[in-house]
Amino acid sequence: METFAQYILNEKALGSKMEIVYYLAKKEKIFFDKSVIFKTELLRMFLNNLELGLDKNILLTANLLASCKKIEVSDDLEKIKAFSKVGAEYLYSIGFDEKFCKICEGINRYTKQEKREKESDVLELIDQFGGMILDRPERIGMKPDEALVILEHRNLKGQFNRYLQSFIDFINEIEQITIKQDRERTPIELLLKLYKETANEKRYITAVIYEYEQLVDEAFCKAREGKNCEIRKNMLELEKGNPNRSLFSEETTQKIIGKLIEK
Repeated sequence: METFAQYILNEKALGSKMEIVYYLAKKEKIFFDKSVIFKTELLRMFLNNLELGLDKNILLTANLLASCKKIEVSDDLEKIKAFSKVGAEYLYSIGFDEKFCKICEGINRYTKQEKREKESDVLELIDQFGGMILDRPERIGMKPDEALVILEHRNLKGQFNRYLQSFIDFINEIEQITIKQDRERTPIELLLKLYKETANEKRYITAVIYEYEQLVDEAFCKAREGKNCEIRKNMLELEKGNPNRSLFSEETTQKIIGKLIEK
């Protein structure tokens, strides 16, 4: 029988990956909320619009799972800091190889690694930037330009991240693109709007996959005059019809996941 790792890595459609992790989180009580979806979509845009020479499938899957043992509220700071290491150990237990687990563990720098994986640098940028622009109970989200300054000159000061400048350039570019609906919004503003308006993870996945992605991809291609851009035609990849349907039935998916992770 294939492992859970093989199951999700063999699934190439991002929306389906998201739903697989959604059901895994329900079964295993791991961390998965709308912020993970938000950051993964931000990563998708980054990967689609720059040639980094990295495996997109590995990175997108890692971003969905790297925070699986994240602790949001705790009095134990060391326990909070250890979430990426604990998460990597959990991911290894459900079939992911050592390199994938090391990539996920490197989402932050609390664990000292002799040699960081390149993919970990990407996860670090997405996690830190995405976290700063999202609202939290104690503060409102920062503007993208403010978050970039904090990212470069405080959070990563003295640290080497090989993709930092590429990410800064990407965010500066995306902030110049607008999508017109009721009014003009940047891709990040529209993604945040959907984040705030959708009630739960399932609805946010649907909004991102069926409503958001094609709009933003077309806006990128228009801005770049068709050069170095990638459009994913949702309706060619996903079944035509009701966009509110589940990508999998809940009963089927939970049954499959249960069989894959049981010892």
